Amino acid sequence: MKYIDTALVQKRMNSRLLLNTFAKTVFLLSTLFGLVVLAVLIFRVASGGLGWINMDFLTGRLSTHADRAGIMGAILGTLWLMLVVAPVTMFVGVGTAIYLECYAKKGRIHSIIQTNISNLAGVPSIVFGILGLTIFVRAMDFGNVILAGGLTMSLLVLPIVVVASQEAIRAVPAHLSEASFGMGATKWQTIKNIILPAALPGILTGAILSLSRAIGETAPLVVIGIPALLIPFPGGIMDRFTVLPMQIYYWTLDSSLVAEYANLAAATIVVLLVVLFLLNSIAIVIRNKFQQRY
Repeated sequence: MKYIDTALVQKRMNSRLLLNTFAKTVFLLSTLFGLVVLAVLIFRVASGGLGWINMDFLTGRLSTHADRAGIMGAILGTLWLMLVVAPVTMFVGVGTAIYLECYAKKGRIHSIIQTNISNLAGVPSIVFGILGLTIFVRAMDFGNVILAGGLTMSLLVLPIVVVASQEAIRAVPAHLSEASFGMGATKWQTIKNIILPAALPGILTGAILSLSRAIGETAPLVVIGIPALLIPFPGGIMDRFTVLPMQIYYWTLDSSLVAEYANLAAATIVVLLVVLFLLNSIAIVIRNKFQQRY
């Protein structure tokens, strides 16, 4: 019978417990650090911007005078941009995921495509701005309008939707599709009636993440030449526009010259957060509805 050194076993258990406590403490402090920084940021923004938010600020036009500046044009531009980004990203992203998971043959080409899609998620956003400037603004001669900006931002967030949709499709139990095929359904009928409804909550989660990123990006829009000061309100996808992040960016730059611009930037950040929370809340409600159904 092999002799067991109880003292050695106890020592190893104590070291593991100590390591576990250390790791737990480090992770807790990391979480608290992030929460504290977020709380300080929200407090600073709210304290500097809430006093400047009123109906004149929300419904007025942009102005070079800080006391008369409004952001209705930037709000409308942001909403119009999302109306382009959301359907384009969902249609192309989900379609790509369906093809890669359900139709494409597994092999070298599939592996190359999959690797490139994953790598695109880490490409700096300004690179997508250069791509949008080259293709949509100059080659297709759209100009710096909502359609060009929306297509550029769609390219930026497309990898997020593709990867999230692929993971959601893979998570659908195989026996569901096998049962559908056993009942005589075609592949497309199985995808449309079985796989997509079951994968929709995961797909919508990717859509929420992608829209959250798109609504706060500035670099691609700077590259394609979106103006910061635009008096007319946009009324269609072929109109020139500006968005809330662009306005925040330029007002932050101008705050070194005029102190009131810092308060205008803070107030615009508050409005942007509210718009972001509203859009995300709508998407989350839709996701939860389908999640309960399927």
